[in-house]
Formats: sequence, C-alpha cells, structure tokens
Amino acid sequence: MIRPSTTFFRHEPRRSQLVNELWSAQRRDGYITLQTMEELSKSLDVSLIEIQGIVSFYHFFHTKPTARHVIYLNNSVVSKIKGYKRIREALERETGSRFNTKDRTDTFALFDTPCIGMSDQEPAALIDFYPFTNLNVMKVREVIAALKAGKKAADICDQPNDHIRYLPPNDNTIFFRPYTAGEGIANASALTPKQVIGIVKTSELSGRGGAFFPTWIKWDGCRKEAATPKYVVCNADEGEPGTFKDRVLLNREPGSVLEGMIIAGYAIGAKYGIIYLRAEYRWLLKKLEDTIQEFYDNGLLGRSIQGIDGFDFDVRVQMGAGSYVCGEETALLESMEGKRGEPRTKWYFPTQRGYLQQPTIINNVETFAAVARMMEMGINNYLNRGIPGSPGTKLISLSGDVRKPGIYEIEWGMSIAELLQRAEAVDPYFIQLSGPSGECISMNQKNRKISMRDLMSTQDIRCGGSLMVFNRQRDIMKILLNFSEFFLKESCGICTPCRAGNYIIHKKLQKMAHGLATQADVEEIHQWCDIMKETSRCGLGKTAYNTPLRAIEEFSEYFSEKLEDAANGMNLKFNMEEAISDYEKYKV
Repeated sequence: MIRPSTTFFRHEPRRSQLVNELWSAQRRDGYITLQTMEELSKSLDVSLIEIQGIVSFYHFFHTKPTARHVIYLNNSVVSKIKGYKRIREALERETGSRFNTKDRTDTFALFDTPCIGMSDQEPAALIDFYPFTNLNVMKVREVIAALKAGKKAADICDQPNDHIRYLPPNDNTIFFRPYTAGEGIANASALTPKQVIGIVKTSELSGRGGAFFPTWIKWDGCRKEAATPKYVVCNADEGEPGTFKDRVLLNREPGSVLEGMIIAGYAIGAKYGIIYLRAEYRWLLKKLEDTIQEFYDNGLLGRSIQGIDGFDFDVRVQMGAGSYVCGEETALLESMEGKRGEPRTKWYFPTQRGYLQQPTIINNVETFAAVARMMEMGINNYLNRGIPGSPGTKLISLSGDVRKPGIYEIEWGMSIAELLQRAEAVDPYFIQLSGPSGECISMNQKNRKISMRDLMSTQDIRCGGSLMVFNRQRDIMKILLNFSEFFLKESCGICTPCRAGNYIIHKKLQKMAHGLATQADVEEIHQWCDIMKETSRCGLGKTAYNTPLRAIEEFSEYFSEKLEDAANGMNLKFNMEEAISDYEKYKV
C-alpha cells in the first residue's frame, strides 16, 4: 500500500504546515532565525509580525541561540514534592549554566517546563526531547558527564516504565487485553456507519479527555454534515499536570488508538486522520510512525480498507510545540492550521467547521482506544464491565504521595478509598482529581465512587484521568500556588477575564499564603472565578480556579487559620526569595 507524505496531505494548504516548518528550521539551526521567519513570511504571504507572534506563542520555539543540549526540567507540583529543587541545583552545578540561559561553552541550556507526562517517575526532565526519569543527584552527574563525553541523549535516555499497577480482576481489562490489529475494523466494517455509531451510543462512551461529552453525538453530527472532506483528529496533547494515561496507551497500545480513528473515519465518512502529538512526547513519534507504516503494509490504511470499495483512510502525525491551551479542541485546530493556538469563538462546532473549516471530530487518545476495543470484543462484553450507568473501565493516572504510582485501569464504580488503598497512599489528605483544572477532595469523601452517577454526577467534580495524592506534610497553599502559576503562564491571554483573572487570583493566593488575606479577599476570588467561568472563551479560564474554591470549602479549618492570622496581625512575613525572584531577569 502506498503511503502519503508523513508530514502533510497533498490537499492541505502549505500554511497548515507552518509549525512543522518552524520545527525543521529550529532543528537545523538550533533556533528560529529572523531570516527563517522572513523567508516563511514571503513564501506563505503571511506578515512577518504574524510569524513572529506564532513563534513567540509556543513554549519550545526559541528566537535566540540555545546550546548543543537543551534541558527542560519539569516543575509541576509532583516534581516539587519529589526533589525538584535538588535536581535543579545539581543541573546548574554539573552544567555550569543557570536556568533560562546557557553555559559559556554553548553546551547546555537549562529551562523549566510544566508537566512532561512523567508524574509517576519524578523528578523527570527532557534532554533534547528524550526522557530522563527518577532523577537524583548522582544520576544527574552521570548523565551530564556522558553528554560532555560526546554521548547522544537518544542513546542514554530512559525508556519510561509504563507502571501498569492494576487491572480489573477476572480478565476484565479492556485497554490492555491481547491485541490483534484489524479485528475491530473488520467487525465495524461488517456494519453500516449508522450501526457503528449506534453501538458507540449503546456503550455510553463519553470523551475521556475530561469533558465527558457523549462520543456518539459528535460522530452522528459529523456524519450528517454534507461537506467534504471530513477529518478525524486524535487529541494527544496530554498537558494536564498529573496525567499520563495517554502516554502509556501511545507507548504500549498505539495500534488500538489508530484503529479507533479508522473506525471513526468509517462511521462519519472521513478519509483523513491526524494525530496531534504534544511536543513533550516527541520521543514517541517514531513508534507512532512505525505503527502507521505497519497499518499501511497490512492494508489497514490507504485505499479500499478490508476490501471495501470507497473505504479509504490516511493518517499523519502533527507535532505540537508546547502549549497547554492547545488541548482545547478549537485551539488545537488553530495550531494544526499553522497559527497561534488560541481558542476560537464558538460560532460553530468542530463537527460543522473544524480543521480547514471542514467537518471534524476530535476525540481523546483513550476514547479512540476504547472504540477499537469495544468493536473487537463486542458491545455485550463491553457492557459487562463497570456498573449500570457507567459501563466499561477507566484509566487513572495516579501519582504523588503513594508507594505505587502509575496507571490503574478500574471498572467504573470503584471507591476513592479502594483506589488509594491499592496505590498504597501514604497518609492521604488532599486529593486532586483531573489535574489543576479539576477538583480537590478531602478524605471525608473517600467512600465516593468513581462513576457517572456518584463522584462525577455533577459538573463540578470530574475525574478525567488522574489522581494526585498529597499527605498532611504538604502545604495546601504551595499546591494551590503551583497550580496558579501554571495557569498564569499557560493562559493564551486572548480573553481579558482569563488574562486578568489569573493574575489577580494568583496575587490573592500569594497574599493568603503570607498570612495577609482577609475574608474580603476570599470574596473577591469568588467574584473573579464567577467572571472567568461565565465569560472565558475556553476551558482554561472556566476551570482554572475550581480547585482553590473547593479547597476553601473542603479544608475550611486550614483556611480559617490563615484568615484568623491576618485578622490578628499575625504571620506577617517578608519573603526574601520572592522579593529577589526577578533579579536574574533584570540584572545588567
């Protein structure tokens, strides 16, 4: 089977390849030069200012020379509690560089970065976009010495452990059962597209990226659109700190994800599929490309799949460049079209006008894998897992203060208490569901069940795929500030409520951490959260401060002490480290 270009389809405008061309230029030159931007501006007929704006939007693009080896150290909250500070110091000591700059020999450049999808193996870093996990001071010394001696990061990097800690008993696993490529496609192709969507509807499958929108509604809406071509997009931009389930699926079962996309293409009448892969997972690109090639070689991609005339489907991978907000589906579409990854105004659903303004479905990695397995095993077998109202299983990324961090495939209906027990949680106290944009709960809710009829039965508590566990030794304010800093940096800034609200609430949380906040500050946090939730363009602004609001309710005693200290004039402190935090940035 002839495979099309791995980087773009022939009918796609060259503008949509801008991010790919910027990556190529940066790999060639070490950074994106002004000359490169001027050349792209002329060849694409796009203003230089717009090109510069696109480059500046993405975290991993550089407009100044970096170094032979570029190191990104994860600074998310789990990394912070697992030894981030020691690793940061060790990297500076061993490389002779400081963070956000490079050493004198242009050998090493150091940068902080948000979650790289390794929360089960922290502290972790990317070196030349290859993963190095479970870092300690000695390992840092050995890695840097090897790089100085001429070793390549690709040759000495770690192969991240998938850490699948729990599967349902009685062989009830869905995602990690033995896999044979093409079985799901064969079963689906024996049905009509409408029947396939009917099975997805019967399964009650909802989006596994966290929004939990019914999958069949997207598919049916896109199927009914008359415009062509149609697209199937796999959202593999897993950027939520604490979440790494998609990484494990892509690393261990890439075929099931690809097969789910092909089945989706058959169901809606699409001929093209695109996997939007986050830049932090660039080390997975070769595995994905090899799997795609195997599917072409075996007649599962290309023309007349399964011998069905007109059942054509091609797939390519689109690399992201570092932006959390691109996990929002319309921001992802903008990025795919070679633009800043800013969310669109919601005049149309992507199923109406998505990629290149054509009908498009966008689903999460886990969602596509679930479809492939469902079609392979049969809908009745699928429905036998889980509980009424929540059939099937769910993948949970579990990290933090637990002895067994990793992936837990649970049948819907498992309680928080049982999950924590299986993970051997250490004095669990503060439990974060679904990453910073999710919700926190206390152990008062440990008997709640993870299902659509209990813990997830309301819009305010959703478990999209991760639990981060923190014990009583962890300061709640440090957790909240880490989340707040993440959103402050990751907001695209296009919405005034999100741009201003993130900044103001972050300052309020700092004030509270220093014992200076009053009840009036709490009320202002509530007001800004309401404004952001009602008027922000995308999910980042609408959910950024779910956790602080719920924390104030769930851990009222802790926050009452903070407010009482301020009311009594106690705990007023000067933070020297914060006061000089901008010194390196502004010193001459």
